[in-house]
Amino acid sequence: MNTIRLEIENKKGLKLQAYLELPANEKPNQFAIFAHCFSCNSNFNAVKNISRSLSNHGFGVLRFDFTGLGRSEGEFAESHFSANVEDLLAVNAFLEKNYKAPSLLVGHSLGGAAVIVAASKLENIKAVATVGAPATVGHVTHLFSHGTTEIPEKGDIEVKIGGRPFKINQDFVNDFSKTDLPKIIKNLRKPILVMHAPFDTVVGIENAEKIYHNAMHPKSFVSLDGADHLLSKSKDSIYVGNMIGTWVERYFESEENNMISTEGEQLVGHLNLLEDNFTTSIQTKKHAFIADEPANIGGDDFGPSPYDFLSAGLAACTIMTLKMYAERKKWDLQEVFVYITYSKKHSDDLGIAVDKPTRFDHLNKKLKFVGNLDEKQILRLKEIAAKCPVHKTLQSEVIIETEIV
Repeated sequence: MNTIRLEIENKKGLKLQAYLELPANEKPNQFAIFAHCFSCNSNFNAVKNISRSLSNHGFGVLRFDFTGLGRSEGEFAESHFSANVEDLLAVNAFLEKNYKAPSLLVGHSLGGAAVIVAASKLENIKAVATVGAPATVGHVTHLFSHGTTEIPEKGDIEVKIGGRPFKINQDFVNDFSKTDLPKIIKNLRKPILVMHAPFDTVVGIENAEKIYHNAMHPKSFVSLDGADHLLSKSKDSIYVGNMIGTWVERYFESEENNMISTEGEQLVGHLNLLEDNFTTSIQTKKHAFIADEPANIGGDDFGPSPYDFLSAGLAACTIMTLKMYAERKKWDLQEVFVYITYSKKHSDDLGIAVDKPTRFDHLNKKLKFVGNLDEKQILRLKEIAAKCPVHKTLQSEVIIETEIV
C-alpha cells in the first residue's frame, strides 16, 4: 500500500488537502472517492481504515478534507452542503485528469448524503456506498440549532459541534434546506449500498430505512451491528471497507490486480530489463516499493537506491526500538529523528589499526529526541539505539545463501 499526498484546487480556488491510497502494486483497477463525516477530516482512523481496506480490493482511494476542515483552505462557514458537493466534483475532475475517472463514491454520515448528490451529477460514477448517512440533508442542523437564533443579530456566530468550536453564518444554515435528498435518491438509478449501525445515536437507523425505501434496485443494506456512528473501533471500519470492496465487484467488470508473487518468501524484487533501466519493483505480501539508482550513475531516480533502503531499515528499526523502550520506562519521549548516512571510509580515517589499510562500509547514525528528558535518559536512549535488531544484524557476521529457482 502506498499513500500519496495531494493538493486539489476547488471551484473557489481553495486548496483541498487530499491523500491517494494505492494498492500494494500501485496499479489500481478502479478509483474511488471517500467523503468524510460532518466536521470530521480525512485523517480520522475510520476514514483511513476504510480507504486502505478498499485499496486491498484493487482500488485507488482518494480521501480529502472538505473546505475549511482538516488541512484544507477556507473557513468552516464555507463548508456547507452545496460546497461539499462542489468539492466532490472538483476531486472527481482531478482524478479524471491526472489518473482515471473514479467509478465509486463512498460517504460517511453527511458525506454519504453528499456522495449521493454528486453521483447524480457524474456519469462516470457506477456505484455509491453510504455509511451512517442521514435520509435528509437538514438532519444535521440539530447539531448547531442551539445557536442559530443569534445569527440575525450577530451575523457570524460560534457554535460547538462535537465539543469543538466552529463559526457559522446564515448562508451556512440556509444551504441545508436547499437539497431534496429523497427525490435525488429516487432518481439516482445506480447501485447503492446502505450501511448503518442499528443503535446509531447520532443518525438513527430509521434514516437507513428511508434511504433504502427511496432507492431503486439494485440496492443493498448491511447492518453494522455493535458499531457506533463514528466507527471508532478499528474492526468496524475495516469491516466496512472490506464489505464495500466485495459488494461492488458485482457491478464492475472483473479485472486481475496482478501482484508479484513472493513465492512464500518475505520479499521479492523484480526488474524488467526490456522496459526499465534500473527501476526495480519490490513487493512484500501487503506493500510495494520502488528502488532505483540516481541519475548521475545512469538511473532514472524514481525511487531510493539500494543503500538508501539499507539505511532506511536501520533508521526504522532504531526508531521503533526507542519507542518501545521509552514507553516501557514511561519516559516523556514525544518524537524521534534518526539521520543515517552510508559511505565508504578508510581505516586510517576511522582510526582502525589493520595489517593492511583498507576501506570499510560506514553508517553514521545521528539521533534527535523531542520530549522532557534528562541527560541520563538521553544517554540511555543512545545505548538502546545500538541494540535494535537491524543494528545488531549489520554488526554481526551475516550468511547469505544464493540459489537458483
